Amino acid sequence: MRISLIYELQMAKPWHERSEYETYWQAIAQAELAEEMGFHAVWCVEHHFLSEYSHSSAPEVFFGALSQRTSRIRLGHGVVLLPHQYNHPVRAAERAAVLDILSNGRVEFGTGRGITEQELGGFMIDPDVTLEQWEEAVRAIPQMWMKDTVSFDGKHLKMPERAVLPKPLQKPHPPLWHAATQPSSFQRAGRLGLGLLSFGFLAPGMLEAQIKLYRDAAASCTSPAGAFVNNQVACSAMACCAETRQRAYEIAEPNMRFFWDLGQQLYIPKSAQTYQYYKNISDALISTRGAGEKPEGDKVSAVPAMPELDLAAAAQAGTVICGNPDDCIRAIENYPRVGADELLLLMQVGRMPHGAIMDTIKMFGKYVIPHFRNVSTPASARTP
Repeated sequence: MRISLIYELQMAKPWHERSEYETYWQAIAQAELAEEMGFHAVWCVEHHFLSEYSHSSAPEVFFGALSQRTSRIRLGHGVVLLPHQYNHPVRAAERAAVLDILSNGRVEFGTGRGITEQELGGFMIDPDVTLEQWEEAVRAIPQMWMKDTVSFDGKHLKMPERAVLPKPLQKPHPPLWHAATQPSSFQRAGRLGLGLLSFGFLAPGMLEAQIKLYRDAAASCTSPAGAFVNNQVACSAMACCAETRQRAYEIAEPNMRFFWDLGQQLYIPKSAQTYQYYKNISDALISTRGAGEKPEGDKVSAVPAMPELDLAAAAQAGTVICGNPDDCIRAIENYPRVGADELLLLMQVGRMPHGAIMDTIKMFGKYVIPHFRNVSTPASARTP
């Protein structure tokens, strides 16, 4: 069972003139400590226009810096957005290859398509084409890495024969992953032989059936997007660890609530003009989190409000990892039981103090990570 960090690079207001500077450099210091404490990877999202929620618009630059300040911890794109108006597939392939070289072969390459109106609308992207563009790109990029020259004549990706340079250090290529929040995307990841990045922040018990969908699809994959089936499952959870449960709750509650509440505003849209695409996402989130009945029709103005975060209940269910080291161990033990290979911990939420994050990383390194060092999930495999 691998334990990793994931970053949104959140920045709750009020801000000062060095807020972004401090957020980035503190994250680098946290990642350096995480390597020392035995964490497996640092993952980072790509988001645009999401004020306060995520200031991580250029994760490849962040990782470039991190590649020179660490030597072992893996660097995970969680994810690169592949609709072409975000990132042309050639540019995505080139940047990831350079990062793989500079990091001495530590890249994990996760991809997705983006789901917020702010991002898709800001780049004038039609939601109806994002799945097609993503799948074309996720199949094309490994070919760019493995072949001397490539050409494409797809529905969206067209390119005469060219050499895409440089090539990544890892052979045949870095492991490929796919972001998933609903059953269809879990199955899609497995069907294409991609590792699963579950970003729903759901309790382990609510993930078990969806992980089985993924495992079944991965087991029957005969035409992976890349050169091998990356049969791996990574789940996500907020985390805070302190000497006592009470202290952890005091630190975490306002900051985890910030993430929870702002996420509702972004991912549970209420506008009557919202695309059917977003309604489907809303339905998936509501049904898996139990917030109420699904709305009828094509509009989502009737979407009920998500429940407020009950930290104690969420910690008990394993939706968040919060408490003393023993509490955190007990919560994490449920993840390998439902089929997870890796847990991505989101510690930098709201205005979580840098010192508290560093303390959590130290607690995990001293008590939690050693406990899980030999805990594995038998179904997992990266099949060359």
